[in-house]
Amino acid sequence: MNPADAPSFTPGLLRDLKSYTDAIHESFRTADADEPAPLTHSVLCSRLPGVFNLGGDLDRFAHWIRERDREALRTYAYACIDVLHDNAIGFGHSVLTIALVQGDALGGGFETALSCQMIVAERGVKFGLPEILFNLFPGMGALSLLARRIGLGQAEKLVMSGQIFTAEELHAMGVVQVLAEPGDGVAETHRLIARNMRRRNGLSAIYKASQRVWPLPYEELRDIVDIWVDAALAVDPADLRKMERLSSAQDKRMSVKVAAEA
Repeated sequence: MNPADAPSFTPGLLRDLKSYTDAIHESFRTADADEPAPLTHSVLCSRLPGVFNLGGDLDRFAHWIRERDREALRTYAYACIDVLHDNAIGFGHSVLTIALVQGDALGGGFETALSCQMIVAERGVKFGLPEILFNLFPGMGALSLLARRIGLGQAEKLVMSGQIFTAEELHAMGVVQVLAEPGDGVAETHRLIARNMRRRNGLSAIYKASQRVWPLPYEELRDIVDIWVDAALAVDPADLRKMERLSSAQDKRMSVKVAAEA
């Protein structure tokens, strides 16, 4: 949870998140049925100013692609959707999930925010799915989650564009539910949770009904991952170099940020 380089979904971060989801499942498993639920909300956020998450571990992707290591790519991606799916279905226990986005959410970072039932974003923060720029696509939930929010046609258009969007633009599309002023994201999230608690029974039922209307089967995410792995292994050397340049740019950005804050 304290990345030394670019704050991306490293295997270490994925292990931390899996431990977190396992702890939530254990709390419900051991809870007394006559007692209130051990957890009503889960909030995902970042302690790093200006960054929510920059997405997949591009250096590792590039290495595995060059090594033709299909199994490593698949194992990594399955670990991503394990966490994402739990979050998207409220851990199977009507937990209301919120993404608090106070900095850039790119690639897998955007997918993670989308896996939450509600997104609180501070004005001006940036969201994007840049994978098409190096001839890939976001294969760990973006299409599935966006399609359920804005329709498949709009989801495809957004993914194919590779465009960077502001919180305000995504709020207008219906992707972001709550806009907060810069620096007010935490307070706005507390206000949202307070509102949710007053109508939690109804909200929980609505999200449960939504899962019945348009379920998010784990198998759907897994099958899309398999398509993504095939596509990753088909990336040509020129596109692979673009991926590596983006990774280097992210690392440089973080080095500048750390130096500025020192």
